[in-house]
Amino acid sequence: MPYFDAASSAPLHPVARQALLAALDEGWADPARLYREGRRARLLLDAAREAAAEAVGCRPDELVFTPSGTRAVHDGIAGALAGRRRAGRRLIVSAVEHSSVLHAADAHEADGGTVTEVPVDRTGRVAPDAYAAALREAPDGVALACLQSANHEVGTVQPTTEVAEECAAADVPLLVDAAQSLGWGRTEGNWSLLTASAHKWGGPAGVGLLAVRKGVRFRTAPPADERESGRSPGFGNLPAIVAAAASLRAVQAEATAEAERLRGLVDRIRARVPELVPEVEVVGDPERRLPHLVTFSCLYVDGEALLHELDRAEFSVSSGSSCTSSTLTPSHVLRAMGVLSEGNVRVSLPRGTAGAEVDRFLEVLPGVVARVRDRLGAPRRAEAAAGRDRGPCPEPESGPEPELVVDSLGKRCPIPVIELAKVIGEVPVGGVVTVLSDDEAARLDIPAWCEMRGQTYVGERAAERGVAYRVRRRA
Repeated sequence: MPYFDAASSAPLHPVARQALLAALDEGWADPARLYREGRRARLLLDAAREAAAEAVGCRPDELVFTPSGTRAVHDGIAGALAGRRRAGRRLIVSAVEHSSVLHAADAHEADGGTVTEVPVDRTGRVAPDAYAAALREAPDGVALACLQSANHEVGTVQPTTEVAEECAAADVPLLVDAAQSLGWGRTEGNWSLLTASAHKWGGPAGVGLLAVRKGVRFRTAPPADERESGRSPGFGNLPAIVAAAASLRAVQAEATAEAERLRGLVDRIRARVPELVPEVEVVGDPERRLPHLVTFSCLYVDGEALLHELDRAEFSVSSGSSCTSSTLTPSHVLRAMGVLSEGNVRVSLPRGTAGAEVDRFLEVLPGVVARVRDRLGAPRRAEAAAGRDRGPCPEPESGPEPELVVDSLGKRCPIPVIELAKVIGEVPVGGVVTVLSDDEAARLDIPAWCEMRGQTYVGERAAERGVAYRVRRRA
């Protein structure tokens, strides 16, 4: 069964498996003890730290192992904020950071700190100038800035080197979340702190990395103990740490050749999906992106149903659609980008993925999407094509503006957009369809539908229940 969700967790790399089994026999003792078994365990720990530090691009004494990537993020942010409390209490993050960063930001606000969120463009990329402006225009002192190296949902690579220079000029440390990119190579530039997670590159789960460069003010939240420089308390899982470091070295050694191969497969998906499936938006930066990841969204599709159908066809993929989440809200990444969220599919290819598996995915996908659309009563292609843009919208005739109201209250994505598509042809050119919806996804998906269908999104207004979204027919 093809597994296409490596961005969530990559399959265990063979080197990780070998190192883990060997370390289970040799690395079970306490590396802090001076007897023979402890010294042997300490040698393994020191070797793992040196290998991981070389892969990260820092000194061994700047790197500690944590119980997870999330723990590394939380400890890194908390320690930097505490160490620079005299400098200020403002934290700067991008709008598309991993939830672990945003949860830490929420905790900082709850503790009385302030947070600035830097927006992204439609590809999910931040502009270095926007970070510079956030640093420059902050009304109080900035303690820390955070920026992921590459986005976990759409694959867009962020300008961390440029942002690090802006932060250095402002004398503000930058924490880089490199969870998605470290397996493909170092994060270059003048960053101050870096975090990563072993299961993202094919190491075992339960191992994170936190690097804090010398000179960065950092204070570990109490209580601390004597292990890992006091920054990650408790007895570490040494066999898993050894396997994580060994697999990181292995995947970086393979990265250049495998990235080129997987990029070719992803390019095939990016090009073929819009040709094979009507009404699709491929999202993320088409060039500056991770080599193994592609995300696209399908109009008139329930994301959860789509994932179930693909699972029946023996493909494991992920989604950022609101209709695949328990909160019924779209992914914060897609929301920040302002792109279509319904029917969202994230394909992230693990190392070793065969071209034949991608070809079979492309064969299966059109039928799967069509079946889901038929079950939902979505308009067929000929109906959906009605009202394509054929020029500027004429001025409406004098008198009341023709308007049709669609009540989709209580209906979840993609139903509000499906109902809009079905009735847009019933109003005259220049007329308005108002969609009443209490589904948060409609705020993204109705404007995205207008962009894709060549209609004019007029805007939204509060309604007695939910929100009224207004669309003007242009054709």
